[in-house]
Amino acid sequence: MAYVEFEFESKTLKRLVSFRAILPAERFTPPYPTLYLLHGLGGNSARWLHYTGLRWLAESRGIAVILPSGENSFYLDILVKDGCLGDFGEYIGRELVDFTRKMLPLSRRREDTFIGGMSMGGYGALRNGLKYRDTFGKIAVFAGAVHFYEYPRDWVRTNGNVAGELMNFGDLDETQHTDRNPRVLIREIEAQNRADGGQHFPEVYMTCGEEDSLLGANRSLAEALEKAGAPVVWKPRPGRHDFAFCDAALPEALDWLDPHGELKT
Repeated sequence: MAYVEFEFESKTLKRLVSFRAILPAERFTPPYPTLYLLHGLGGNSARWLHYTGLRWLAESRGIAVILPSGENSFYLDILVKDGCLGDFGEYIGRELVDFTRKMLPLSRRREDTFIGGMSMGGYGALRNGLKYRDTFGKIAVFAGAVHFYEYPRDWVRTNGNVAGELMNFGDLDETQHTDRNPRVLIREIEAQNRADGGQHFPEVYMTCGEEDSLLGANRSLAEALEKAGAPVVWKPRPGRHDFAFCDAALPEALDWLDPHGELKT
């Protein structure tokens, strides 16, 4: 396995940014299928490496993993344009993919390009995976913080707003009709499928702990996706909202992504 840390000047975010990359260089031949894996609120690109068995699991399946830092952005574009913060959705969905494909031996095929994440990153993976559906063929959501438009407003403003992250979404009554709300994207893709007879939904894997307060929000979105015709795997399992849950769920999720099933050990 190769492990590399990168820095580059992001035009989208208007500053120097960094990301980490895991490449299964020893056992597999490029170009590699690739998972863009997003961290949760308060974390950075190292969290998945520190708290899970990601490196070995990815290597054993021949999957490259790109680990960006999303700050506390929820991987969303900023509401006030022309500021200096930049658009994290565009960064994750376009710029980072383009840059890593130029720098590393990654597959350019949609069916080999995946996005996933935990909590805030789970929301970012679902939203950006659906929005940039021509890029990502599969989405893996671990205990996604997808409650903002699923739960009552009072709950979101108190229990679901632990660090002021609600400000990223703006007025929920207004932004619920924008692509910040995954249901808007679900309806958009459903209409696209009806119009041309295609299947534009990425495949979606969603899992959440049965003791997690976000279980209901994840379940309701999984059901909405399935009703709209998306290929969905919904896997609630024992656990809370923490990395112990993600570490336990990660092998099954990577098996679901795995393009080299015969090489697992």
